[in-house]
Amino acid sequence: MTIDYGLMCIIMKALILAAGYATRLYPLTKEYPKPLLPVGQRPIADYIAEKIYKTKKIKEIIVVTNERFYKDFTIWSSDICKKINLPVKVLSDGTKTEGDRLGAIGDINFALTEASVNEDIIVIAGDNLFEDDLSGFLGFSLNKSPRITIGVYDIKEKEKASKYGVIKLDEENKITDFAEKPQKPQSSLVATCLYYIPAGALKFFRDYLADSSNEHDAAGSFIGWLSKKEAVFGFVFSKRWYDIGDPVSYQEADRVFGEDKIT
Repeated sequence: MTIDYGLMCIIMKALILAAGYATRLYPLTKEYPKPLLPVGQRPIADYIAEKIYKTKKIKEIIVVTNERFYKDFTIWSSDICKKINLPVKVLSDGTKTEGDRLGAIGDINFALTEASVNEDIIVIAGDNLFEDDLSGFLGFSLNKSPRITIGVYDIKEKEKASKYGVIKLDEENKITDFAEKPQKPQSSLVATCLYYIPAGALKFFRDYLADSSNEHDAAGSFIGWLSKKEAVFGFVFSKRWYDIGDPVSYQEADRVFGEDKIT
């Protein structure tokens, strides 16, 4: 059955992951969170929140951060709420150092529990910058529901893909293979930290964390684990995407977004 998602009522929430300590960007992020660093003279999180708002399908944004940066995000949330007509809830996961962080999957599970999420949700990393809007991703994801869909970007060169989670897709865009930072990538398609999680699939985070041998920090490891058990789909974005993980990628994103006035 094909869903006309343009006619659907607001049915979901969005979760922005912002609890990391971004040590590779020190000293910039030693006392300030990476998602609030300026790109094109605006905080990275502004771009994400506005893209979420423009979908008209999200009823609330949840931000999960750590205790060190909790006040910074509460100040930001007050400001962004003046620009978008959506409530923004900021949660602290209680951690104060890199050593006691919960990891991406731990923070997702924490936020789902703390905010009592029981509906569909979009999860986005707070350092993800992309030019596409979210309408195509949401339309594709809703048509694949109740399966999980992730955002995918074609980095074009297999050699560069080794820094990311590398995936293969079949003709229906179902993930057939996933490898976290492989030495010899078999594809130039990389997983972005953007997920559509239907309500019925929220349980998989608890199942994943129940096995202590599973990696808690790399969100892609969860996708690799799940794709061996359930069908998981990938939506390939066509415009530019930046994973701001180091000074070089940060400077490049700042240059491009500053020049192009991307919103």
